[in-house]
Amino acid sequence: MRIRSLAQRGAGVAVVLAVALPGGAAQAHEDGSVRATVIPSSAAPGATVEVSVSGCDGTTGSAGSGAFEGDVSLTGRDGGKYSLNGSGRIRQGVAGTYDVTVTCDGHPHQRAGTVQVIRHNPAPVSPVRAGGGGTAQLATASSEAANEAGPGTRHAVIGLVLAGVAAVAVAFRSVRRRRSE
Repeated sequence: MRIRSLAQRGAGVAVVLAVALPGGAAQAHEDGSVRATVIPSSAAPGATVEVSVSGCDGTTGSAGSGAFEGDVSLTGRDGGKYSLNGSGRIRQGVAGTYDVTVTCDGHPHQRAGTVQVIRHNPAPVSPVRAGGGGTAQLATASSEAANEAGPGTRHAVIGLVLAGVAAVAVAFRSVRRRRSE
């Protein structure tokens, strides 16, 4: 009787484990343990991004998103403590925030991460400030102002001093010539 009771209990435990384990395994893949990081997190169409995924066992996987030109192949070292990495390109003509779905361990992991696609202007619409922290504009403005205003007081004083020296030199020469004759 006792053996029969143990057999029934064993069968009951087996049934419970058979029912619980598939649900537990599915729950482990749905609990958000797989995370995808896209670097840079905001990119323009045509840009190359790096995708790093943590929480996957194995050495390969893939990441997909409506923002990518195609699935990004992921590779890495074996084991859940290492990340899987890959690079992909942002599609042309898209903008907004997109979810990243990771497939690893034979299971898809929805919304493992996000990527934001930003629109960019293909050409600048105004002058670009480059170098000097804006001092290039000041230098240009001051030289233009100097050209328009003409010589200042300092220039006039220097000119008068030079004219005076020249006048003294001419007078001294004239006096010297008269004495030698």
